[in-house]
Parts: sequence; C-alpha cells; structure tokens
Amino acid sequence: MKYTIVNLVASSNLNATLDLYNLAVSIPNIEYEPEQFPGAILKLKEPKVSMLLFKNGKVICSGASSEKQIAQAIRKASKLIHGIQKQVKIQKTVKYNVVNLVATANLNQNLDLFQTAMDLDNVEYEPEQFPGAILRIADPKLTLLLFKNGKMICAGAKRESLLRKGLKVAEELVIGKKKKVAKKPAKKKSAAKKPGKKKNK
Repeated sequence: MKYTIVNLVASSNLNATLDLYNLAVSIPNIEYEPEQFPGAILKLKEPKVSMLLFKNGKVICSGASSEKQIAQAIRKASKLIHGIQKQVKIQKTVKYNVVNLVATANLNQNLDLFQTAMDLDNVEYEPEQFPGAILRIADPKLTLLLFKNGKMICAGAKRESLLRKGLKVAEELVIGKKKKVAKKPAKKKSAAKKPGKKKNK
C-alpha cells in the first residue's frame, strides 16, 4: 500500500544547558513565554519544521517529512544557538530518536464505518463526535483514523518498517472482513439419485 509521511517527531539533545531567554532575545525566530510553557519554540523555514528547546539541552523536532530533514533541522538549530552560546557545539553527526511517525494512506474503496465498528472489537466509531472511526492495532502498536472514502491517517509508529506492517494489518482487518461478509457460493447438490428399493410383485 502506498503511503505519504506527513510528520516525523524526533527527540535529540544538544548536551548543554541552554539560556532560553537570551536565545529568544537574540534569534528572531525563537519564541519563549515561560509563563505559558517551559520550552522555547524555534521555527525554521528550510526545512520547514518546528523545534521545542529546553533548558537541559533537550530538543523535540516536529513537522519533518523525512529523517533527512530531522538531521538538517537539528544541525541548523545547533549552528544558530552556537552563534549565541559558544558552549553549544555544532552537531556534525546528529543523533536523534524518532518518537512518532504520522502518515496518510488510501484503501481505494468506500468503507461502511458503522459495519466495520460492529465487526471489529478494536474499532471505535462515534459519528456525532468525529466523522472517522478509530482503529487501534496492538502489534505493531498504532492508531489509525479510518474515513468513509477509504482514506486513513496512521500515527504511533517509530520506524517506517512498523508503519508498513501496521498498514498491512489494517488492510487485512478492514478489507478482509468485508470479503468474509460477502456471500459464499452455494454448494452444488449432487445430481445422482439414490437407488430406490425394488417393489416385490
């Protein structure tokens, strides 16, 4: 099944204490409002990602569409911060952990979400609150939003291989269930008649 990664969330560490107030004053694209949130927000235009910076040097990167963009963003952020705080080293070899991967996919057929929710135990569907059904998969541990037009949004994977596996499981659950519901062909009755008992004259 084809899919498109729309957001990668990753965590990293600059291994230094950050002066968030000084960084926000010195770098125009950093927002810092400690009364509302303990971290500073750095928004990059290229690659187009948002980063949360914390005093302990921890960094959360979101909005990337590939792991290459994650590495580029963290490297660029370290360069910007190094310009203000020299003790923060420029990250040449970027280390990070993907904590969430969000992707879109399509089953290429319309779905009866009410029937799907009735047939599967791990599907929640409350159309009054949300137009999509929520499918939860245990292995791999993923959450998928299913829509009537067959489109899906998948979240929770930490690797692309787990995303692919999860989409395959979802397809087998949803589409496989529809195939089972379809009428089975009737068994053909044997044309041969049983021999009758001969009447005694």
